[in-house]
Amino acid sequence: MIHNMDYEQSIKYIHSLNKFGIKPGLERITSLCRAFGNPQNSLKFIHVAGTNGKGSTSTMLSGIFRAAGCKTGLFISPYVVDFRERIQTDGKMIPKKRLAEIITRIKPAADELAAENMQPTEFEVITAAAFVYFAEESCEVVVLEAGLGGRLDSTNVIDTPLSSVITSVSLDHTGVLGSTIAEIAAEKCGIIKENGITVSYPLQIPEAERVIRETAKSRRNLYVVPELKSLRIIDESLEGTRALYGETELFVPFIGRHMVYNAVTAATAAFASGSDSENGFDIREKHIIRGIASAAMPARMEVLSTAPPVIIDGGHNEGCAAALRDTVMRFLRGKRITAICGMMADKDYRTYLELTVPLFERFIAVTPENPRSLEASKLAAVASGLCPLCMSAESVESAVQTAFDGNADAVIACGSFYMMEELRPLLCEKLKNFNRSP
Repeated sequence: MIHNMDYEQSIKYIHSLNKFGIKPGLERITSLCRAFGNPQNSLKFIHVAGTNGKGSTSTMLSGIFRAAGCKTGLFISPYVVDFRERIQTDGKMIPKKRLAEIITRIKPAADELAAENMQPTEFEVITAAAFVYFAEESCEVVVLEAGLGGRLDSTNVIDTPLSSVITSVSLDHTGVLGSTIAEIAAEKCGIIKENGITVSYPLQIPEAERVIRETAKSRRNLYVVPELKSLRIIDESLEGTRALYGETELFVPFIGRHMVYNAVTAATAAFASGSDSENGFDIREKHIIRGIASAAMPARMEVLSTAPPVIIDGGHNEGCAAALRDTVMRFLRGKRITAICGMMADKDYRTYLELTVPLFERFIAVTPENPRSLEASKLAAVASGLCPLCMSAESVESAVQTAFDGNADAVIACGSFYMMEELRPLLCEKLKNFNRSP
C-alpha cells in the first residue's frame, strides 16, 4: 500500500537521497522514466548546459516563450528560497500538493530500483518528477537546465531538443568533469544530439569554443553564436542594462556585462528554436524584448537595494569571481565594501578569494549549513592579507548584523548557494529596518 506523503514529507524524502551523492550515468533515470511511460518523450525541450549562466539564460528563455503565449516549463537548480523554484510552469512554482502527489508515485519505483542496486539520486528523482509534471501539464516547451556536466547528467535522457545551449564554460567540478577546459567542454557538449541546433555563449574560452564547434559539426548541428559586433551597450546601472542588439533594444534586468551576453544567448536560442512553424512557435522581436525584461532570479547578481547598494551573488568558481569583480569595478569602484562569504571545502575557493577579496574593505567569513562547508575561520585565514580586515562570524545572522554595523558604503553577499536560503531573507529584513545616516 502506497503511503500518501504531504509536502513536508516529500521534501524530507527527496533530501534523504542526498546521502547517495552524485552518481553520473543514465541507467537509473532511464529506468525511472520508463516506469512512468517516458513522459519526456512527449515534450519539446531547449536543453541548457554550461558552467556559469545556465540559470539566468534558462530563466530568460522561459520568459521569452511565455511572452509568446506558449505554456512553458522551466527546470533549474539550485533553488534559493523555496525548493519548488526548481520546477515551474509559466513562471509559477509547482504547487506543494502536486509535488507531494508526484513524489508519492515516484518513491515506489525508486525503491524498486534500489532493491536492484540502482538507487536513484536526489537529482534523478527531481528530474523524473519534473518530466511527469510537465507532461501532465501539457507544456508546449520546456527549458531544461542540466545539473552537473551534460553527457551523463540525468536531464540528458531526452531525445534531440529544439536546441542545445552551451553557456559560459570554465573550470568547475574538476573531480567529476575533467581537469582541463577542453575536457569539461566535452562533457557539457554531451547534450548536443544528432541533427539539432547548437547555440553557444559568445565569449567562450578558445579551447571551449573549439570543442563546442567541432562537436556541433560532428553531430550535424546548425551552430549559432550571437554576433557581439551587433551589440552596443546604451546605459548600465545597478538596476540593469539597456543594450542595442542589431535593431532591437533590450532591457536586461540584471547587473554585469556577462548577463547581457547571457541575454543575447537566450534571444539567439529562442529565435533558433521558435521561429520554425514546424514546431508550432512563432517567436518575434516583441517576445524577446518582453521576455528578457520580465526575468527575475534570486541570488544571481541580485540587487536587493541601491541605497545603500546591497548585492547578493551565489557562485563559487573562477568565472563567477571574474563576473563579480567586473561588476564591482564598473559600479562600486572606490566604495568601502563589506563582503559576507561562505564556501564549500571542495571548491577552488582560493582562486575565488584572490579575484574578489582585494576589492573589499572588510571580509566576513561564514560557515554555510552543509556537510561539505569550509569552516568560517579557515576561509577567513585564506582571505587574510587580501583586504584590510578579515574576520569570521559565528552565524549568518551575526555576519549580517556586523556588516551593517560598520561604515560600509555597500554590502556584497557572495559565495556558495548553500547559504543563500538563510542569508537572503535576513538581508531583506535588515534593509527594511535600516536607516542610512546622512
